[in-house]
Amino acid sequence: MLTVLAGTEVPAFLAPSAALVVAAAAVGYLSVKARVVPIVGFLVAGVLIGPAQLGLVANSESVRAVAEIGVILLLFTIGIEFSLERLAKVWRWIVLGGGAQVTLAVGATVGLVAILGENWRIGLFTGFVVALSSTAIVLTILADRGQTNSVQGRLALSVLILQDLAVVAMVVVIPLLAADADGGVTPLLRALGTAVAVIAVVLIVARRLMPPVLGRVAALCSPEVFLLTIMAICLGTAYLTALAGVSVSLGAFLAGLVVSESRQSTQALAEILPLKILFSAVFFVSVGMLLDLSFVFANLPLVLALALGVLVLKALTTTLALLPTGVGWRQALAAALLLGQIGEFSFVLLTAGDDAGLSPAGLDDDGFLAVVAVTVLLMVLTPMLAAVGNRLVAAGPQPEHPEEDVSGAEGEWSDHVVILGWGSDSIELARELTSREIPVVMTTLNPEGVRAADAAGLAVVTGDPTRSSILEHVAVADARLVVIAEDEPERTAEIATIVRDLTPAPIVARAHSHEGLAIYATAGVDHLIDPQAASRYHLFITVLDRLGLPRHPPPPPGSRERTWADTSQLVHRPVPDDAGCSHAEHSVPVLPTTQACLACLRDGAEWVHLRVCLGCGHVGCCDSSVGRHARAHAAEAGHPVMGSAEPGEAWGHCYVDDVTFE
Repeated sequence: MLTVLAGTEVPAFLAPSAALVVAAAAVGYLSVKARVVPIVGFLVAGVLIGPAQLGLVANSESVRAVAEIGVILLLFTIGIEFSLERLAKVWRWIVLGGGAQVTLAVGATVGLVAILGENWRIGLFTGFVVALSSTAIVLTILADRGQTNSVQGRLALSVLILQDLAVVAMVVVIPLLAADADGGVTPLLRALGTAVAVIAVVLIVARRLMPPVLGRVAALCSPEVFLLTIMAICLGTAYLTALAGVSVSLGAFLAGLVVSESRQSTQALAEILPLKILFSAVFFVSVGMLLDLSFVFANLPLVLALALGVLVLKALTTTLALLPTGVGWRQALAAALLLGQIGEFSFVLLTAGDDAGLSPAGLDDDGFLAVVAVTVLLMVLTPMLAAVGNRLVAAGPQPEHPEEDVSGAEGEWSDHVVILGWGSDSIELARELTSREIPVVMTTLNPEGVRAADAAGLAVVTGDPTRSSILEHVAVADARLVVIAEDEPERTAEIATIVRDLTPAPIVARAHSHEGLAIYATAGVDHLIDPQAASRYHLFITVLDRLGLPRHPPPPPGSRERTWADTSQLVHRPVPDDAGCSHAEHSVPVLPTTQACLACLRDGAEWVHLRVCLGCGHVGCCDSSVGRHARAHAAEAGHPVMGSAEPGEAWGHCYVDDVTFE
């Protein structure tokens, strides 16, 4: 234990944990600045701080545990995004393509190892290690590039799902490959039967039990309880599948499929993403920590030859396996390049093989170090291989496979109105806009709001609008207008701040008083609706209409046509420091309280003053204008009139810019 001056002991885990996170953040930052995929930076960070190099962090059990959680969360999020319906559409790719890939890769490796003079047991074990690809790095690259639902992305995911299923059989078979092994095929059949039973139970739970359970939890409107429930489903399912002999990776993916059948799946994904990012980064760092650079430099020809051999073998076998699916050789090769590395679950097989007295290609202790070196090297190269695959696909015709279309179920929105929150006013507004053929999408966490929107035939997404992923899901960046239907000023401002960072579209919100308008202006709200002012305005209009009076006074003879100020537009015009105005410090955001004539307001002589009173919201002009509305308003409202009628000295607050109402 380290001690500090005050005598307080520093926990032993804190220094290596801090070193791991700081290294990941620093190298990740440099990677992004250099336009390199962050995963590569995380791997490099692990190599630098690992026990074989700087030794800042030991590859301890705690690090491996955190890394394992990263893989679980990654597969969980993929399961949520994929859904059972989409999985059913690519079952042929999983069974035929994935099955053929594992079979061909294992068979080719057995043949090569036999040529090198090793027996079939060593060859089969080495084939198991080589056949698996990295679920974590492939799915992360696809997600970062928005290609999860591309043809090559779906092909890769299909193969990865079959590989995760194959791990169950491989873990059981490896002990049987030992020279003194016994037991026959009974353990293998028992393990496969258990895996099938687990999958069947998960599918039944996903369809029947999970949607109402998550609906009840969401009805509590407690983000804390909702997040804990989601994490319980994720880790609990992974644990139960592990007890049944199924890999935690497949268990986490199945847990995601369970949640995907609920209306709350979008919000679940938003809640889990920050945790997934953190833990996944730790996973990639932990893989880099396994690499021993001294071994790499001492055996560089061997490492490079093995890496090239693995890449070529997997590219050829995966392409051949996927060609019968009818996607074309370009798509098949692009998916094969994505899957060209050795996967993280190969380390599980290496441990099982070591217990059985087996080593990759019969290289004994050097076999493990060689596999680690090849794994890290190919992982680093995977983003570049994926880019090569993308260019290959782009250079050829784009095949269409409507029968395997697993694109987003929510649809694509553009030039639409986004309504954040719900209520009777929101529902009626959405109905009115929809009747005028303006696309609308709503978001709410409240199950009652979801049911109301569904009953009205409106597009609705279950989610918290304070989550950027939810706003991105409803394409707020492409929105025509954003309406925030919340009553609490603080929550409205929080949502508006996030929305403003994502879109330049006008933001409309509600304010139940004219106090604290600065919070809305700072958050980027463009228009505020005051329900009381709106009610008062409609009362005035109704009375004037019934009396047959014009809604606005007629303009004086020979004057310009009048336009009127927008009483919903939040106005804040900071006074320039050199404007000579003594009232600048009192300038605050306001809502206009009357629809004054803008043409009259522009009649100012040397200055344009007080189009909107920045203290109370009244629209008027300083004494330098023809109408002198500011002086008249001051007399009526009891406000003081300051000094003479010289520009800049009349009552009110002054500013020079005249472009606001153009």
